[in-house]
Amino acid sequence: MTRRMVARLRLALAAVIVAAATPGFGEEVSSSSAGSTNHSDWGEDESLVWDPIEPFNRRIFAFNETLDHWIFEPVATGWNFVLPVRARLCVDNFFSNLALPVRFANDVLQLKLIHAVEDTGRLVTNTIVGVGGLFDPASRFGIPRHDEDFGQTLGYWGVPAGFYLVIPILGPSNPRDGVGIAVDSFGAVQTFFLSFPILASAAAVSAVNDRSLTLEQVRAERASAFDFYAAVRTGYSQYRDARIRDQEVESDPEQVDDDLYYFDEEEDYEDD
Repeated sequence: MTRRMVARLRLALAAVIVAAATPGFGEEVSSSSAGSTNHSDWGEDESLVWDPIEPFNRRIFAFNETLDHWIFEPVATGWNFVLPVRARLCVDNFFSNLALPVRFANDVLQLKLIHAVEDTGRLVTNTIVGVGGLFDPASRFGIPRHDEDFGQTLGYWGVPAGFYLVIPILGPSNPRDGVGIAVDSFGAVQTFFLSFPILASAAAVSAVNDRSLTLEQVRAERASAFDFYAAVRTGYSQYRDARIRDQEVESDPEQVDDDLYYFDEEEDYEDD
């Protein structure tokens, strides 16, 4: 395997880790209004998403759903059975902490200096007090979480999202966010000092753990949506728009529930 191929694979694996550490689409989805792809109405109604390559996207979406049905969901279910919620949240905390340097860079690029200071505080606090990022004492200390990425940075400076795009394995996206994932992956600290086998293992663990924390949510959305593809398309676009505008988003899949990071309140969480 050539060095160039190894470098590309390392970048792809880093992209999986970055994508897993980035929140997905929100729960508030209106499937009845999600089906229209009329470009003339695009931009006038936030529930309408420009999807000119919908047949292609639906095929990739079906491929991802098949992978999820036969691989990710069963493995994530087994992961839930083997690991208690505390352990899974520690894994989630670790990868979230690992992404903080990239988030700090995007804070600065968006001129959100207070966010940059707070993310630096989270990184230092969770790395030192939180045992390498396994725990989240920063939230207990009142340091807020921020989830800036380069896709949001481009949106902040007025770069349009472009058409809707479904990426194999990574899922819903668009050209702007696709570029964002690539840039964030290139800047991820782990790509500079971790070997290919470690990156591969980290990508697998991150993806499976992230999926395990959303098992019931995804099942409920599949059951309630008339057209799950359209629901995901609308939900993802609304979620990303809200993030760019720094609006609060309910039921953030990454955050799950702030109380989950405070283990003395674990009784409020039902294990999957």
